[in-house]
Amino acid sequence: MGRMPNDHDPSEGISARLGSFSADSSDPPGLNDYDSFAEGYAASNETGFVHAYYERPAMLALAGDVAGRRILDAGCGSGPLVAALRDRGAIVTGFDKSAGMLEVARRRLGDDADLRVADLAGPLPFPDGTFDDVTASLVLHYLEDWGPALAGLRRVLKPGGRLIASVNHPFAENLWHRGARLKPDYLATYNYTVEWTAGGQSAVLRFWARPLHAMTDAFTAAGFRIAVISEPPVAPDIPRELLPPSVADRQWIPGFLFFVLHAS
Repeated sequence: MGRMPNDHDPSEGISARLGSFSADSSDPPGLNDYDSFAEGYAASNETGFVHAYYERPAMLALAGDVAGRRILDAGCGSGPLVAALRDRGAIVTGFDKSAGMLEVARRRLGDDADLRVADLAGPLPFPDGTFDDVTASLVLHYLEDWGPALAGLRRVLKPGGRLIASVNHPFAENLWHRGARLKPDYLATYNYTVEWTAGGQSAVLRFWARPLHAMTDAFTAAGFRIAVISEPPVAPDIPRELLPPSVADRQWIPGFLFFVLHAS
């Protein structure tokens, strides 16, 4: 779940206001409470530009032919990627920390969908070597330390299996923060908060920014080989009315960075 915040995106019914920077890793009450705006977030995720015509098509393109493959969707949220992968013939299991988001997902996917409440930062409830692929769509940037999460995902992958991940693009993130006059240090790992409103529901979310080399170092330290680093364009079939002016005018830095990694 998640996306690179913009000040306002009418096409998705989302608005976001940047809060403070911090190196403190303690969790104040109510932070990242997706249960509090699960319905609003899920509705905005369905048809808006960022998810429906940019991030999700890019993840599916990188996944390629998934028919018959066992896939774990880490941080599956309300289940749109689970649904798309399942429609392409994959056997998909999803997990998320938010029970509220999984309630929305189950309504979409049916009672027989394999959905679990689990925290990416903790032990995963799956045996070693279970999955051909893991998808981690806009979820890693909620974590300060990627090491334990990546080790857990590596454990549940079959040898040679793929981790397909998207995260907030560190260059776009840095420029956004500079534009807000917050003087970010690109080489540092730090967190920032965003007051987010989607579909009339609000929550305060915290993201961890880190430089590109910190991402690639974490992947290789966890036993992954980097096969692809991608900055894809938006989907060509996006309705014109949903296309932000900066994208239409090509005055745009991609908001997300995509990786395909192989378990060594």
